Amino acid sequence: MNLFRHRGAQHLRAVSKSCKRFNSSGPVPSAMPQPKKERRGFLRTGGLFLLGSILGAAYVSVKVGGNPPEFLFPLSSTSRLRDLRPPAYGDAEEALKELTDLLGPSKVSRTRTTLDDHSDTFFSTHHAEPDQRPVAVVYPENTEEVSAILKVCHKRKVPVVPFSGGTSLEGHFIPTRKGICIDLGKMNKILELHKDDLDVVVQPAVGWEDLRDYLDDYNLMFGPDPGPGACIGGMIGTSCSGTNAARYGTMRENVVGVTVVLADGTVVKTKKRPKKSSAGYNLTGLFIGSEGTLGIVTEATLKLHVKPRYENVLVVAFASLADAANTVAEMVQRAIPANAIELLDENMMHYVNFSGETSSKYDELPTLMLKLGGDSKESTQHVTRAVEQICRQHNRKSFRFAESEEEKFELWNARKVALWSTINYGKQTIDEDIQVWTTDVAVPISRLCQSLQETKDEISKAGLSASIVGHVGDGNYHAVILFKKDQHEVAKKLVQGMIDRALLAEGTVTGEHGVGYGKRDYLVEEAGENAIDLMRKIKMALDPNRILNPDKIFRVDPRDVGSH
Repeated sequence: MNLFRHRGAQHLRAVSKSCKRFNSSGPVPSAMPQPKKERRGFLRTGGLFLLGSILGAAYVSVKVGGNPPEFLFPLSSTSRLRDLRPPAYGDAEEALKELTDLLGPSKVSRTRTTLDDHSDTFFSTHHAEPDQRPVAVVYPENTEEVSAILKVCHKRKVPVVPFSGGTSLEGHFIPTRKGICIDLGKMNKILELHKDDLDVVVQPAVGWEDLRDYLDDYNLMFGPDPGPGACIGGMIGTSCSGTNAARYGTMRENVVGVTVVLADGTVVKTKKRPKKSSAGYNLTGLFIGSEGTLGIVTEATLKLHVKPRYENVLVVAFASLADAANTVAEMVQRAIPANAIELLDENMMHYVNFSGETSSKYDELPTLMLKLGGDSKESTQHVTRAVEQICRQHNRKSFRFAESEEEKFELWNARKVALWSTINYGKQTIDEDIQVWTTDVAVPISRLCQSLQETKDEISKAGLSASIVGHVGDGNYHAVILFKKDQHEVAKKLVQGMIDRALLAEGTVTGEHGVGYGKRDYLVEEAGENAIDLMRKIKMALDPNRILNPDKIFRVDPRDVGSH
């Protein structure tokens, strides 16, 4: 298991340009005395020469500089990539000398192993190039040290990449511009718990599993529950969710406020602790899903929930994928209060059985795993009976539910080991050097069945082994594709097809993994050029030197291949 928790990285480019607005207002000049006739020709010639010089300079500025000169033209509301100048980055070695003096040698590492671990990870869909390694990794312990680091890097124009759990899948922490990696691992404390207010204040390297265990003692829970090893900082960066999304939502619904350090070292607290506020812009929402490109989160106030008094786990096998998907659609349309609705196809159930990661054996059929809960045993039983009736109408083949807390954990564990089971299967039966491409999309529930089936059919026709698994209660599903190194293009084509289908269904190219480096082009297809240009404008306003996790989400360097 430790092999698959190997931390990694990738990284690319960034770009910007800044300016000042010309204020054309002012007093109207009084009428000038009429020049004598004999001087008019000279003045007219001189005036034309001066005007020509100004216009000529403006023309050169437009052609050479990219953006129109702002003293002649108003600023735009968006930033097009082609209008930017390439970023000019400074000497990371000089910045490192200053950072070492500032933090002390014990908080700086340059070992090869450390640099590799902060550049790539086995299960990422996009891998770092050999020269994409940070110059060094630094380890701050608090917000003040993060601020001091960014002040140095901003002053010297040195790229920085934040790092917490290292479990992201889309190349989020590849150091495409080398620079400095800021490992937040020492900032792993739960700072304050407000039980009566149902919120908790944590640092970014707190693992969600550690937070879950801590909250258990208070009969509380945090809604999002992604894959093993994920930390709060990265979860905020990608706006992830997990198996509980159908009931509790994504990070966007579960983060009350954050303390964030901007590119120049400025520290901002986006919001106080009330769950609702109409005071000003939604700055908290701005940083959720920004993947470290706008600022580095150093503290977060998280919304908590009281754990259901009673909760049951159901495992239901179906004759076909369509039967399982249609069951989900009916549950959603009938407002069945499920805490989690997970789908695993027959391949995934085979991989789980094969890997032996759980003590139970499962029917190797398309399977729904459900969490149903309530305030009383009677209400939970009532919901369970309603779900069983729906499943029976959709050709269910088996129906199991937990009899004890231990069995509940064991049944649900099959979902949590899905990724590792798939990788183990690939290594043992296909190739020791098996590659894995894990990607996700989300579609409206009404389009879920068709999208799932077409994705599965296309993978089958391509001759690759893969599994389908998803948080289908909100239309989000994943494909875990196994391939040999010489089959990379085949896998890439399958991912493109999956994304194309999601967009045709008015869905999204990523439900919870984030964009990172791997889905930049797909994001353009979903959001459109104007939306990307608006995002870039925000980026340029907050990070004019383009040092914060450059090249993620969208391009910031006009020399980068691609239009956006």
